[in-house]
Amino acid sequence: MTELREHHTLHTRVVAAPADTVYELVADVTRWPVIFEPTLHVRHLERDDTNERFHLWALVNGEVKDWVSRRTLDPRGRTVTFRQEHSRPPFASMGGQWRFAPQRDGRTMVSLVHDFTAPGQEAAAWVTEGVNRNSERELAALARIAELPYPMDELVFSFTDSLELSGAAADAYAFVDRADAWPQRLPHVRRVRLREDPPGVQDMEMETVTADGSAHTTRSVRLCFPDTSIVYKQLVPPALLLGHSGAWEFTPDGAGGGVAVARHTVAVDPAAVPKVLGEGRTLAEARAYLREALGANSRTTLGHAAAYAGARAAALAPGSPPREGTR
Repeated sequence: MTELREHHTLHTRVVAAPADTVYELVADVTRWPVIFEPTLHVRHLERDDTNERFHLWALVNGEVKDWVSRRTLDPRGRTVTFRQEHSRPPFASMGGQWRFAPQRDGRTMVSLVHDFTAPGQEAAAWVTEGVNRNSERELAALARIAELPYPMDELVFSFTDSLELSGAAADAYAFVDRADAWPQRLPHVRRVRLREDPPGVQDMEMETVTADGSAHTTRSVRLCFPDTSIVYKQLVPPALLLGHSGAWEFTPDGAGGGVAVARHTVAVDPAAVPKVLGEGRTLAEARAYLREALGANSRTTLGHAAAYAGARAAALAPGSPPREGTR
């Protein structure tokens, strides 16, 4: 039996922001996909004022890993304690704590502590490398957004578009799942490179064209949950954004139709506003611009997915071939 030795890491950074501000950024895990580079998606399972349980997907050494964690939030003591319930290989166990110590000059000393076990030296070295890389990136991202002189609600916001389906929700899902066919199906998509490995985890590079004819290239990781939802995190977001995550959700109505929903959460980059929109433009104008630009693309995709599902429903008749499989 391989001996499991406990390993410990400590990463620190002084952040030029009040301790309560920095604590709140870490405490609100729903914002992590647009703040922390490694985090792809978070799905809450349970939560109250001081305890929560969630399923998290993240990049570790370039690989998509997922686990369920429990966290205890202590706003008075300014600590967030976490522990993975059932760690996935090569992790045997993982836990730790965030600590936020106010400094006399108004800044905050942030400490991120990890303890973990892994089966053997090779696995332990791999985990250590991933923990070190992700911790440094998370602390840097935390400082980058906490030190901005704007309220968080002006920087990070979410919005939703939805569309009723006359065809099967599973067929609308299939349309969005087959993003490699989007250049032939969607007017704003010029090019897509899609790689899926393992099944359900997609690496997608996409070039889109805006109404003024300018092209933008983004790269995303997409997590596909067959027939129900596709969530994504942009690894290379547009120039106006610090972060962008979202979801496509498909709900059947039991009568052959359903609802398709597009969700977005974005973090605006204030420094990019004058470069992209022009001098003198405000964060409020940037939020309005993003809501319209991203929403327009989503609504176009939803419209084509609905039309595809509707056409499939119309074509279904006795003796007709079955619908396109989604996975």
